[in-house]
Amino acid sequence: MSDRLTTDFWVSAYLNRLRLANIPVFVTCKGDPTAGVVMVKMNTLDGQAAAYQRSYDLMSGERAWVVLSEGPERDVDAAIAKQRGFDPDLWVIEVEDKAGRHLLDQEGLT
Repeated sequence: MSDRLTTDFWVSAYLNRLRLANIPVFVTCKGDPTAGVVMVKMNTLDGQAAAYQRSYDLMSGERAWVVLSEGPERDVDAAIAKQRGFDPDLWVIEVEDKAGRHLLDQEGLT
């Protein structure tokens, strides 16, 4: 039996944390509720963005958020669209914050 959280449960908790910090957030693509992969787009509202995906270190078992793409927002959107083409179960969450706060480095969100 796995003690892993379902994706929709994790997404709900993440959205709540962002909203409590008064950081605007939107689910732009809803994927598989049980085991869909989550990608977070950080939009700094200045034409720049970054897309984060969760990565696993097979040696240590640690999880971390890594940058998939960053730069002009249109380029980041293209990278996300490419990933969606490979994985229709992918969740995409867009965070909008001029200061670049995404909270992914907080405990419980890795």
